Amino acid sequence: MPVIEIGQIGRAGPRNDITDVAGIHVGHYQRIGDGWLTGTTVIIPPSGTVGSVDVRGGGPSTRETDALDPTTLTGAVHAVCLSGGSSYGLAAADGVMRRLEANGVGFHVGSEPHMVVPIVPAACLFDLIGAGEFTKRPDATFGEAAFDAASENPVPQGNVGAGTGGHAGHLKGGIGSASVVLPNGVTVAALAALNSGGNVVDLETGELYGARYGLSGEFSSLVAPRAGLTGDAAAAKTAAVAAPRNTVLVVVATDATLTKTECRRVAMSAHDGLARSITPVHCMTDGDVIFALSTQSVPVSDGAGQDIIVTDSRRAYQLDEIMAAGANAVTRAIVHAALAATSTPGMTAYLDRYPSARISRASS
Repeated sequence: MPVIEIGQIGRAGPRNDITDVAGIHVGHYQRIGDGWLTGTTVIIPPSGTVGSVDVRGGGPSTRETDALDPTTLTGAVHAVCLSGGSSYGLAAADGVMRRLEANGVGFHVGSEPHMVVPIVPAACLFDLIGAGEFTKRPDATFGEAAFDAASENPVPQGNVGAGTGGHAGHLKGGIGSASVVLPNGVTVAALAALNSGGNVVDLETGELYGARYGLSGEFSSLVAPRAGLTGDAAAAKTAAVAAPRNTVLVVVATDATLTKTECRRVAMSAHDGLARSITPVHCMTDGDVIFALSTQSVPVSDGAGQDIIVTDSRRAYQLDEIMAAGANAVTRAIVHAALAATSTPGMTAYLDRYPSARISRASS
C-alpha cells in the first residue's frame, strides 16, 4: 500500500458516519418525557476487532478500560457501551454482555462454547441533573434495547442514545458522527456523545469552533451568524451549566489493520479533535474518554509482527495519517452533534440560539 503524505485529507465516506467502517453496527435507546432525558448507545464491531482507549478527563466514569491497556491479556473488543446516567449508567453494559453471551460472543474461558466473557468497555457521561429526574437513569435494559436496535444503517444523530441528555457548554449536546476515506483507501470515522462543560461555539462571533475543519462542502450550509441575529448574546455568555455535568465520549474506528498499541496511539491523538472543537476541555470535572477500534480489514504496510510500535518508516507514516484523520473526524463529529441537536427545557440548540448561522434554501 503506498505511503501518503501527512495532511492529505481525503473525502467523507458515503454516509459520513462511523458505519462507513464496514461491519460496524450502532444502536441507540433513549427515554424522553415523564422525567426521563437520557439514553445509551452501543457500538458493535465485527469479529476480530481490537482496540484500546485513552482517558483525559479528570472525572471519568468507566468500565473495562484497563482491559484495553496494551499490556493486558486480550485485545478483543466485542462491543463498546456509551451511556448517560454517570456511574449508575455503567449498568447498561450488563445488558450488552447478556446479549453477547446469549449469542456465544466473548473471550472463551472454558471448554464449552457458551463459556465466554464478552469484553464490553463502557463509559458514561453526567446527565443526572438537568431536564430529567435524578433517579431516572439507564440500567441493563437500556443496554439490551440499544444492542437490539444496532444496525449498519446510517447513524441517527442529535438527541438520541447516550447524547439524549447531553449539553455543550450553554447549548444542547447530543450524538454526532463523521468519517473520512483516505487516498490509500483506509476509512477512519468517529462517533461522539457531546456533553461538554466547555463551549463548542465562539461566544463573540457565534461560530462553531470545529466547523473550519470540515471536508469540502461538509458545512457549506453554515455561515457566521449575522450581527444582531445571534440570539440572546447576553444570555449565551451568562448561561452556565453546573461544573460537574460534563464528559465527552468518543469511539474512533478504522478498517486499517492496527495493533492494540497502535490503537492506543490513535485514541491519544484523537483527543486533539476535542481540543479543536471545545474550549476548555479535559477539565477536572470532565470524564472525557476516547476508544479506538481497528476492524483489521485493510493492510497498512509491512512491519507489525507484534504488538509494539514498529519503527519501520512506511508504517509510521501510515499510522501518522490515520491518527491525523481520527482527530479530524472527532472534530467534525462534534460539529455534527451540535448541528443535529434540538432544544430541550433548559438547553437551547445551536441553530435555535444562532438561527442566522444556517443558510436558508431561499437565500442559497
